[in-house]
Amino acid sequence: MPAESSRRSVEVAATAGGTLTYRVLMPPEALPPVRVRDLDAAWQRARAAAIAAQWGDIRLFRFEREDGSTTDLALADADAACWASAADSVASLAAPYGLSLCLRLLALVDLMAGARWAAAYFSLGRDGAEIAPALLAAAAAAALDRDARFDPDALRARLARGSLLGAPA
Repeated sequence: MPAESSRRSVEVAATAGGTLTYRVLMPPEALPPVRVRDLDAAWQRARAAAIAAQWGDIRLFRFEREDGSTTDLALADADAACWASAADSVASLAAPYGLSLCLRLLALVDLMAGARWAAAYFSLGRDGAEIAPALLAAAAAAALDRDARFDPDALRARLARGSLLGAPA
């Protein structure tokens, strides 16, 4: 997507109270894959910000589809705001790539919390979680669904294909 049309596909405004609102002229499932190094950088920055209790702004997103349907997403709790701010510091959320980075980071956290099989790909410690490179790579490339989440079965299959091809687990 050319840079000019990419910029116009995300409109950002701030309320008087500091809440950031995003009108995104594409659905979450149309957002691009991201670079693994950017996802890892966002993860590390989010972890450092959470440890330092540096919470971010509340962010509200409306993703619009050509058929008129929408997906609304509110990042109002402190943890989600922290994660979004970390992603924004790596790649601007005012562009589809930055939004994709943010949503993949949040979807990864959601996956780690809910998919039992994913526990084999990360370890929890006092200062946060360490994520296996294979899981980061899968999350960077896997498609998001219409609710801005990963399909756990599809992500697991992507990891299995990667290990069959010799990718490190």
